[in-house]
Amino acid sequence: MKRTRFLASLAALTLALQLAGCGSTAPGASQAPAALAARETGHYPVTITNYDYAGNEVAYTYHQAPQRVVAVYQGSIETMIALGLEDHVIASYGLDNAVKEEWQNGFARMNYQEDVFAPDKETVTLLQPDLILSWGSLFGEKKLGDVTGWNAKGVATYLNTNTRAGGHPRTLENEYSDILSLGRIFDVEDRAQALVDGMKSAVADTLAAVEGKDSVRVAVVEPIGGNVTNYGANSLAGDMVTQLGGVLVQPEGSEMSKETLVVADPDVIFVVYMAYSGDDPETVIASQLAAIREDPALASLSAVQQGRVYPVMLGDIYAAGPRTLDGIRTIAAGMYGEEAA
Repeated sequence: MKRTRFLASLAALTLALQLAGCGSTAPGASQAPAALAARETGHYPVTITNYDYAGNEVAYTYHQAPQRVVAVYQGSIETMIALGLEDHVIASYGLDNAVKEEWQNGFARMNYQEDVFAPDKETVTLLQPDLILSWGSLFGEKKLGDVTGWNAKGVATYLNTNTRAGGHPRTLENEYSDILSLGRIFDVEDRAQALVDGMKSAVADTLAAVEGKDSVRVAVVEPIGGNVTNYGANSLAGDMVTQLGGVLVQPEGSEMSKETLVVADPDVIFVVYMAYSGDDPETVIASQLAAIREDPALASLSAVQQGRVYPVMLGDIYAAGPRTLDGIRTIAAGMYGEEAA
């Protein structure tokens, strides 16, 4: 019954979008030169380099701002809202967490589809998008479909750089670059620059406030099923720690044994949590913190004894988009307390 309702809803949405978009053409090489010239302004054309499912660089030229965007996953949805582009989105999917209060009005206009976390290629094809935003892992042939195939049809694709395949470092700079690239694509560069400037200022102000202080030794960990995953230097969380003047006690990202954590004895421990839709966030946070704070094997840790074990939400420190600012602030506050700007 739920599947039937979803198909009926999709059919209605598709019909409405097709009627609204009659006569429109996706921005891409398949358009006739005369049509492209008619649509181009002083800002366009704009060529942006992004990536495919395998992590290879892919360039795409935009001749106008996309008008029929499918946004899949938290960061894609929230970046569009933060840039004031919610009216360009014809369908959105894939929230792990509730959209922040400040973005709720924009979210209400994004045709969010609750029945499916991530649509398949056939569903997206029916929506006739001119841009698909998502994570790199979702652009597989059995999911959203291949980037090259979409581009050949005149449909642009953009994946969060920190989800690029191939083991590339996940950095603050990548988040900045994605926001600025989307600003160029939609000709809202001032908005994009303001978001990025806010993030950079939070880092710079923190460093200025703690100049001359000893470096804080940090671990960012995620307890999962009795094991402890360590967020190393190549993670976005690890880069936040480093950019804020901290030192990671184990720069290599991998599983960390309890014995290794005890020997490393960080000054501060950040515990990653993810409260999925339907979960009570406070319960999830308490459970994750207890895995570190209440484990007898970790009782000797300075961070445990001094009460310097703090929660950090995964969505703020992994492919975070505009939530990157929240991640920076959480890490800074945990590392420096009232000294943080």
